[in-house]
Parts: sequence; C-alpha cells; structure tokens
Amino acid sequence: MKRVSLFVVLVVVLSTLLTACGGGTTSSDKIRIALILPSTIDDMAWSQSMYEGILAIQEELGMDKVDFEYSESLGNPVDAGAAIREYADKGFNIIIAHGSQYQSVLDEVAPDYPEVSFAYGTGYQSHDNIFAYDPQAQEGAYLHGMMAGLMTQSNIVGIVGPVEAGDAIKYNYGFQQGVEAVNPDVDVRIAYTGSFGDIPKAAELAKAHMDAGADFLTGTAQQVVGAITAVKERDGVYWLSNDMDQSPLAPDAVLSAQTYDWVKVLKQIIEYRENGTMGGEHLSLSLANGEIKMVYNPNVEGNVPQDVKDAVEEAKQQIIKGELEVALPD
Repeated sequence: MKRVSLFVVLVVVLSTLLTACGGGTTSSDKIRIALILPSTIDDMAWSQSMYEGILAIQEELGMDKVDFEYSESLGNPVDAGAAIREYADKGFNIIIAHGSQYQSVLDEVAPDYPEVSFAYGTGYQSHDNIFAYDPQAQEGAYLHGMMAGLMTQSNIVGIVGPVEAGDAIKYNYGFQQGVEAVNPDVDVRIAYTGSFGDIPKAAELAKAHMDAGADFLTGTAQQVVGAITAVKERDGVYWLSNDMDQSPLAPDAVLSAQTYDWVKVLKQIIEYRENGTMGGEHLSLSLANGEIKMVYNPNVEGNVPQDVKDAVEEAKQQIIKGELEVALPD
C-alpha cells in the first residue's frame, strides 16, 4: 500500500511540473496578441492607433498577463498570410490583421486554427473564429463636414482619399452629407491617390486642393501624413483628422479628430474568448457606444466659433440617440 501511495504522489507531482513547464494551464490562460499591420507603428493613422490600443491593454492587464508581438509594413496579403500562420503556430491566441485587405487571407487561414481568434477591420463578415470590427466612420465625418461647411471662407473644401473602398468611402460620404446639411453652396472636391500609403501623392493632391481655393481638407489612411504636412505650410487652412489625433503633426493646422477607441474593442474580443466565443461577431464602433470620440485640438480650438460647436454637439447627440442617421453609400 505504501508503494502504491508513493507512486500516486510521484505521478501527481510529475504531472504538475509538466503542466507548469510545458505551457498547459499557464500558457492557455495567458493572452497572446499578434498584430499584422499594413503600414508602420508610427504612421500617425490607422496602424499606430491600433498598436497604441494594444499597448494600453497590455499595460492595463499587466505585462505578465499579455504577450504582444507585431509585424508592420505587410500590405501584401501573401506576406501577411505567412506571418499570420507563423504567429498561430507559435501559440498566439488572438491575431489581429488590421485591414480590410486581409479578409480573404483570414478566410483561408482561420479554419486551420480553430482555437485561435482572428480579427480584421474594417469589415462586417465574421466567421466561426473570425471577428470583424467596423468603425462607423461616417458619423464623425458628418460632424467634420458640418464644421467645414460652417467655417469655410472660400466655399471650397477638399478630401484626400486613398482608394474608393471600405472605411474611406464611408468617411467621405459622411463628410459630404455634413457639409451639404449646413451649407449646400460648398464645393466638395474629392481626389484619390489610388493607394493607402502614397505619402508624396497625398501631398500633391492636398496642394492641388489648396491651389483651387480649398481652406478645409480631410482624408483617411496612413498616406495623410503627406497631406497634413502640405496643409501645415499654408496659412488659413485647416485639416480635420481621422483614426487618431494627428495634431502633433501640425499643431496649428489640425482642428479636430475622429478617434477610435481600440481598447474597448480589444476588451470585447478578450471577453468573448473567455466566455467560449472564438469569433463570429461583428463589432461596430460608434459615437453611441463611445468607441468613436471627437477631439478638438486645444491649440486652435478657440478658433471654432461657439455657434459652430453648439451645432456640431447637437448633431452629435442626435446621432447618439438615433434621431439622425448618417447614410451609407449604396
């Protein structure tokens, strides 16, 4: 009997040691996040905003609870697919491919890793272990359009777009509606670079808009760094930013920003996993749920007339309450 009892004790001890060393309970309980980015972590736009969101989650939950690795400048879906598989093979349990261009890649990869949660955006098509996150960019864009329409002196405003798809189209469409609602005499001019990351081309388009008389400019994607730099060099022209607060690029020219709260989105994904839901959810960011925020640049906020602020705030509350619905393109 003593020999049997000793054997049982040894088995229990050995099992415990193997579990601790072999990545059993300890490993599975740890949140391991991998991030695939189309541009760089310092692009002052789409990629940087998500990168900083994950850092904030890591700080809040603790470095010992959250592992985080990233790969940047993977705009090519083929290269991104290889990186995604590598992260999954290394045991990362949440893999975020931060761009709509990665949807087909995840559709191919995700079935091979059913215990991994994947996420991408902007998107709305989710699957068993794929989350889709979808900023309602048209909402803040509408408020920016109101601002531009009420404050423009030239009645010409410009949009520097990347490609006619996804988040950019939603933003541009919302902006146009906001301008039209308060000043139908304004000429809204839209130009596209044909790329998310063509910084020199974005600068050229911004200069062309300003040469034509535009005194308010806006746009989306990482390329806008070029456009903001161009705006910075012109007096009397303002930029309205998206994705994150871009005022550090031009403290006297960036008037306001529509920002995305990725921390809340990430917490939703983590909570879903803890409750056994690996994916299959469409996560919408909006003014109503607080995952979209509007931020004035304090350096130039005083240049916004109070009646403009009041009108924008009233429209914002109407959107939040569902009394004003900003239309999406067909």
